[in-house]
Amino acid sequence: CCVCGQSGATIMCRVENCGRWFHLPCAKEGGCICIYVTLYSSFCPEHRPQQDVQVTPEPGTECPICMEPVEDTKTFTTMVCPACKRAWFHRDCVQGQAMCAGALFFQCPLCRDREEFCVEMFLMGIRIPFRLPTWEDNDAFAELGEGHSQCNARECLYPGGREEAEEEGPWELLLCSSCAAEGTHRHCSGLRKSIRSWECDSC
Repeated sequence: CCVCGQSGATIMCRVENCGRWFHLPCAKEGGCICIYVTLYSSFCPEHRPQQDVQVTPEPGTECPICMEPVEDTKTFTTMVCPACKRAWFHRDCVQGQAMCAGALFFQCPLCRDREEFCVEMFLMGIRIPFRLPTWEDNDAFAELGEGHSQCNARECLYPGGREEAEEEGPWELLLCSSCAAEGTHRHCSGLRKSIRSWECDSC
């Protein structure tokens, strides 16, 4: 392996007559690039593809993903969006974003370009999985679509408990008209039937 010097299963640089070979786990450490689409080509540090964008970052430019400074020029570890040419990011950061977003939602973190950005990142060795984003796993954000549904009165008097309510009458659940983050049964807060709105103590 041209990176670690050890033997074992290896892959060769695609360039004819190069002769360099490396372990797949050693590729990133050694500055090699593996393209994870057909034809699954791999390149050594000398022959790896380079971004063809003739720009340099402004002094103090930060990666929009981790908010840490980037290098002052394009390198293996510092990349730029080919579409807007303003978003500079670390290779590790954009790789992490790709793994979370998946192919359907992977885009430039600044200008939101998808087509040109994805093609460039593929060619620069960023692995972009063909799957739904990780935030869709197990309905992780399903609760955000649900409204508040329990009585927050200091003492809930409803026999069915705080999380039960009726459509109307003394056990109708009213949500705070300002924040909608707390609720009460009418009877638990002494609210007459004619009262149509209620505010929690915080509001």
